[in-house]
Amino acid sequence: QLRLVESGGGLVQPGGSLRLSCAASGFTLDYYAIGWFRQAPGKEREGVSCISSSDGNTYYADSVKGRFTISRDNAKNTVYLQMNRLKTEDTAVYYCAAGPLQGQTVQAMCGILRRMGTFGSWGQGTQVTVSS
Repeated sequence: QLRLVESGGGLVQPGGSLRLSCAASGFTLDYYAIGWFRQAPGKEREGVSCISSSDGNTYYADSVKGRFTISRDNAKNTVYLQMNRLKTEDTAVYYCAAGPLQGQTVQAMCGILRRMGTFGSWGQGTQVTVSS
């Protein structure tokens, strides 16, 4: 069974940090582009950051540039999202998604994954709440 499981969310004060993990089971992430997405109440799911499979190129939404870092550890079959200097507007459920995408820009891959999820489905996500 192909699965991605998100973890690492929690309650943090503004200015704090969290590291989210996205662990794959049933398939290896080596040849997959991976993305992190978030959805706040009443809002559409948005792309946060994506990383390609082949060259490790990354994409970040303008709202998180300079604060968030995406990385992948293929040996652990896991992708991470390090989130620093968190703001209240970062509060959302965070999801990851993977796809065997090649040949597009990383930003385009992010758009595809945002629409499709991982083979048409999404996990349960992990809640991030930034509040004082």
